[in-house]
Amino acid sequence: MRFSQALVLAVLGLPVLASAQQDSEITYNGEVARIINENCVICHQEGGIGPMQFENYDQVRPWAPLIQFRVANREMPPYAYDHGIGLQDLKGDWRLSQEDIDTIVAWVDQGAPQGDPEVIPPAPDLPDPDDWNFERDLGPPDLIVPSIPIDIPASGNDIWSKHYVSTPLTTDRCIRAVQVKPKGDAKAVVHHANTYVEAPNEDGEYERFGQLTEYAMGKWGELIPEGVCRTIPAGSRISWDIHMYPGGIGATAPGQMITNNVVETGLWFHDEDYIEREQPHKQDLRAYQLMSGYEGGQLVLPPNGYMMTQGFHSFDHPVRIDSFQPHGHLRMNAASLEIFYPETGRTEQISQISEWSAIWHHSHIYEPEVAPLLPTGAVLVIKQWYDNTAANPNNPDPDQWVTWGQRTGDEMSHAWIAVTHLDDETYERLLAEREAAQQRSLAGSD
Repeated sequence: MRFSQALVLAVLGLPVLASAQQDSEITYNGEVARIINENCVICHQEGGIGPMQFENYDQVRPWAPLIQFRVANREMPPYAYDHGIGLQDLKGDWRLSQEDIDTIVAWVDQGAPQGDPEVIPPAPDLPDPDDWNFERDLGPPDLIVPSIPIDIPASGNDIWSKHYVSTPLTTDRCIRAVQVKPKGDAKAVVHHANTYVEAPNEDGEYERFGQLTEYAMGKWGELIPEGVCRTIPAGSRISWDIHMYPGGIGATAPGQMITNNVVETGLWFHDEDYIEREQPHKQDLRAYQLMSGYEGGQLVLPPNGYMMTQGFHSFDHPVRIDSFQPHGHLRMNAASLEIFYPETGRTEQISQISEWSAIWHHSHIYEPEVAPLLPTGAVLVIKQWYDNTAANPNNPDPDQWVTWGQRTGDEMSHAWIAVTHLDDETYERLLAEREAAQQRSLAGSD
């Protein structure tokens, strides 16, 4: 079955291709293999998490109409972040360019031809499945902190593991990047894995120092900008809080028992004199709760109904918002981040995620040059939407009342946000640098 390009684009409200591209032949060997190899084979390969393989033309061709539909609808690659709304300059952005989308759509409309068999498509440059996401750029992690081994049954109720693992650190270190990685088949059964830092006080007793990182299914990792420090102190230990869903969720759920599963946190550090040399500003990561929409402190989502929650957060000093990661469970389907400026009454849209999914949690990391700068008193406005009807494909039972809770079948309403805390002088300097860059850009476009 073939979908016509005009029909697909009309249904999706996307622009029709230029006639020159429609008229020229587009082939798998000529153009399409490069796009698929660079963006799809990372998951759609033998042993990958994709439900089918896309490693050659014979594997791709039967799926061409579905690929066209999913790509044109921006469902694949799976990075839910709205185009044309708010900031678009992100690190680790998996979205295809409009040019690549147009090429895929036109290729399928032309019958998905293979092209010249003498032309050998470039082979995909794939990392090893066991590699860390930042390994090619930063090398292997400087420190890997594993959880204790955990047995996860094939079915049953949600389970949790909370325990401590010591670190060998003898000096305070600034984190450059961090990734949490469930090993092997556990990727579809580890709902979340939160890690906290506990450091010894003057009496030698451990106290909570702060959040190390947060992992939820599908998350890529976190990059900390230059000039700031998310600190892990000397002598600290890691407090693990791991939530597992027996059997798993999504197309790659193993549905079988997993024994001795380990979840690992990989840490990349700045050099040891980074703090003294750079005098970096502090960055922290924490969960910002969305309290409006709760009743008696509890989120209550009615059967076959909808709900929106929102939360408001301000600071008594200037800050920069470095990343935004909304969090919910199976009924959540959209989220947004806005900034309200009380002095002017203006509200600025920062991010919108209209097709949010619980199996792909993304920490949307803003490029430092565009990351939102908030003056003292500006208000973060965070909104999340929930669909407890049969129209939600992730909904296990629309006839149930759903309340706040830790289980996968319950709901949550918060967003993980990384914040760099600034002083007035640094805020004004960063603001002036951006205004100067904007003026140079405008002058260069004349």
